[in-house]
Amino acid sequence: METTLTVRRGDVGRRDALIEAFVAGGVDEAVSAWVLEGYSVEQFQAGYVPALIDSALGEDEVWTAGLDDEIWAVSVWQVVTSVTRFESEATKARERADALPDLRPLQRAATVMELLASEHPREFPHRYLQVILTVPQHRGKGAGAALLGDRLKAASDAGVPAFLEASTERSARLYTRCGFVRDSVTHTLPEDGPTLIPMWFRG
Repeated sequence: METTLTVRRGDVGRRDALIEAFVAGGVDEAVSAWVLEGYSVEQFQAGYVPALIDSALGEDEVWTAGLDDEIWAVSVWQVVTSVTRFESEATKARERADALPDLRPLQRAATVMELLASEHPREFPHRYLQVILTVPQHRGKGAGAALLGDRLKAASDAGVPAFLEASTERSARLYTRCGFVRDSVTHTLPEDGPTLIPMWFRG
């Protein structure tokens, strides 16, 4: 019997559940794992995720997929009309890193933010899938595909393209099956970091 998954927008009433799902799904995501190499899940949970979720709930869109009220997959989407926000966030990330030069995650986070600011496409407007994560015990159950299908239909209906950076070849193949097309240029993070693969969905 086929499982029908529910896709819904996250709100502040589900903040704790969103944080829990993000932490569970994010610790082994390629970019997060590179940024946090040598640091604990507890540091990831306490020092990064709550602020990210709070910002996304306030400024962007958080969307989830799962069975009934469960969160199996969580994503953050932005409507991008300029790169001003990316540039501002990159500047702040570098200032934090410079203030604590021995804290490697801050240095690597600043590197990621600076890359996004400099290389993010200048085609506006578009919807940007900042991140999508699936809780480990629910991987392979179609939650990520259901979430993408719902959001890409919304983008197509609105006549707005969607953009993302895949962080692994495996995820790039999933995005390709959902209608994304790889860009011709990739971006490899330093210190044996992952290669980011820009991809576009144009309906």
